[in-house]
Amino acid sequence: MKRSVRGLLAAFTGGLLLVAGLTATSAPAADAADNGAGARPALGWSSWSAVRKNPTAQNIEAAARAMKSSGLSKEGYVYVNVDDFWYHCPGSQGPDVDQYGRWVTDETKFPPKGGEDGVQVVADYVHSLGLKFGLYVTPGISHQAVARNTAIKGTTYHADDIATSAAESNYNCGGMVGIDYTKPGAQAFVDSWAGQFAGWGVDYLKIDGVGTPDVQDVRAWSSALKRTGRPIHLELSNSLDINNAATWADLADGWRTGGDVECYCGKDDSSFPLTSWGSVSTRFDQAAAWAPYGGPGGFNDYDSLEVGNGANDGLTLDERKTQTSLWSLASSPLMLGTDLTHLDPTDLALLKNADVLSVDQDGIDAKRLAHDATSQVFAKREKNGDALVGLFNTGLQTRSVSTTAAALGLPAASDYSLRDLWTRGSSESTGTIAADVPSHGVALFRVHPLDHTAPATRPDTAVAVSWSAPSAPTADGTPYTVTTTFSDNGSSPVRNVDLKLTPSAGVTAVPTSATTVREVRAGATATGTYLVTIPASTDLFTSGSVDATATYRYLPAVRAQDSAGATVTVDRPVGAPYTTFSSTSADFSRLGTRLGIRAQGADLYNGINEYGALYLPGAEHDGSTTTVKIDSQSDTDVWAKTGLMARNDITDADGSPGFAILVETPGHGYLLDSDSDGDGHLDTESAAGTTTYPSWLKLVRNGTTFSGYYSTDGTTWNAVGTADVPTAAATQDVGIFATSHNPGTTGEVDFDDLTTE
Repeated sequence: MKRSVRGLLAAFTGGLLLVAGLTATSAPAADAADNGAGARPALGWSSWSAVRKNPTAQNIEAAARAMKSSGLSKEGYVYVNVDDFWYHCPGSQGPDVDQYGRWVTDETKFPPKGGEDGVQVVADYVHSLGLKFGLYVTPGISHQAVARNTAIKGTTYHADDIATSAAESNYNCGGMVGIDYTKPGAQAFVDSWAGQFAGWGVDYLKIDGVGTPDVQDVRAWSSALKRTGRPIHLELSNSLDINNAATWADLADGWRTGGDVECYCGKDDSSFPLTSWGSVSTRFDQAAAWAPYGGPGGFNDYDSLEVGNGANDGLTLDERKTQTSLWSLASSPLMLGTDLTHLDPTDLALLKNADVLSVDQDGIDAKRLAHDATSQVFAKREKNGDALVGLFNTGLQTRSVSTTAAALGLPAASDYSLRDLWTRGSSESTGTIAADVPSHGVALFRVHPLDHTAPATRPDTAVAVSWSAPSAPTADGTPYTVTTTFSDNGSSPVRNVDLKLTPSAGVTAVPTSATTVREVRAGATATGTYLVTIPASTDLFTSGSVDATATYRYLPAVRAQDSAGATVTVDRPVGAPYTTFSSTSADFSRLGTRLGIRAQGADLYNGINEYGALYLPGAEHDGSTTTVKIDSQSDTDVWAKTGLMARNDITDADGSPGFAILVETPGHGYLLDSDSDGDGHLDTESAAGTTTYPSWLKLVRNGTTFSGYYSTDGTTWNAVGTADVPTAAATQDVGIFATSHNPGTTGEVDFDDLTTE
């Protein structure tokens, strides 16, 4: 029986310990729009996350009032930005336009007043509160302007003189076409539009749908905004190409490094929850990759900060601290996506934490110093010599995460003071910076070298847990050795250390060593060992967890406690005739006809192929029918996917053609996805039905045509769709798969009775 350890492995007993140095840095200056608008990361609010498709004068003005009355504006949150849907969009022919080809404000949402455009009316109101106003546009020119051949203000040219036939991205309205900037009148058109926005009082302009082909559009807008004489922040969106980072920095004040942070997982298209842990956790890799390119004049933008509405954020309190900490360490703009009129008091306190805001506003991008499967460490040096460090726990249980003063680039010192910027507590360390960090949480420290020891301050301490499997496990119920390790990283000894290990229900833990220690010297450790037994089970995957605590005294009458946890999961061997493969973190189990997959993965569509698969090599052919029963599926995301997969080579995750999957999702029913052009990426989709468990799936192949069916009773079959897969080989791999659609989160799917004939 195979056993796989989750959480804290023995290799990470002492947390994530870093040895690479971090030198003092000053963020590179970018030219950007050269108007002073990007001197610091922007702070404010944007309408898209909470308001979505219905921005109105009423709800934008209400947001502005809430920004003021909540006290957020006093902390520097000053932008109130209207995203998409402020203009008339009559259909696929593109946004409605005025006599000069510029978008027309939707007067039902933004009523004009006294001859002023409705957008200008709202901008005036926002300005009356001492705030700034932002607006949204996309590259190109509306097809309506081309069809009407509207004039270009101040010139003898017209829309047809500058337009191309190439489509431009406008995600919701469509109908935008390209501009040929070699043609006379092209720059003048953008100048005219920029001048209109400046006249309305726009302080911030977001250009959405920007890609590498739009460099000339960005250049034109950057130049046009400068010509207005008004300092207008220029923001680019989204998923900008990192290979053009220098260009974005030269032309703009900020740029989105990835897709939307919103999860789009609310029922009935509700805005809430705003995001998810999976959406936020993707930004760790982005922040690491883009760190060299942000700085005063232009900043990497990791999208909206979804903190403010408590549970409606879609994040736990610890996850909200993590998002705020990562964005701040990366000096990202902090544009709130939340409903400002219903602020949660706890979240409001997070947003107004001046210590954390100062981390963001220093304009220095943190570097990722190290990461593993369950932790991340980001840090940066301040100009005053301090280091700022975030110890992130991306795992499912509390664990110790650590680094060192040397890794932070700090000079050798007698001692170091540690200021926790969330709790505002202080501690000291002789060089190891460690914390017991809750699941999906963070410890955010300001570290300052001292020329003396600080024995009256609480020492920096931590406790860690490691599992050690038996040398020859044979069945469930075989005990494990578990070790708890307590570390005193401070300059003074701690006394009366009491180690405890509390197992989860049904799991037993028996001490095999002393668990109390009279004294642990400065820089030393104390350990306790236990024999932990997970009871036998008929489940495909059996888990047991333990919570460790270390209680101690560091001053004559002051007690303190550290805690950490760990989980071990037992799965069962799969064996012939099945084969397993994973392009993400995954485990597999088999018990009789029952099969199980526990897998992570961002998605399985377009350019993303992250899945775990359990399959029969070469069993799919013309005339094949493959069926399976899905007993249960973890709801890790409404788009989590599981079901049947046919592919020429399942192990060639990013390249194999002949690709088709029949899918069940927690929130979007049943899907048949296929690769129509043979590039190894799914690109067509049919959908049907409402998700139920158990469900049965049936994939039928005739020639190179695949038909998918689902059943909720195992008898009556309903069509999902049919897809032609011209690159399907004569024989293919076929089997079951799973992806959680939530990076860093594992979802379990239990199957039964997989058959193919």
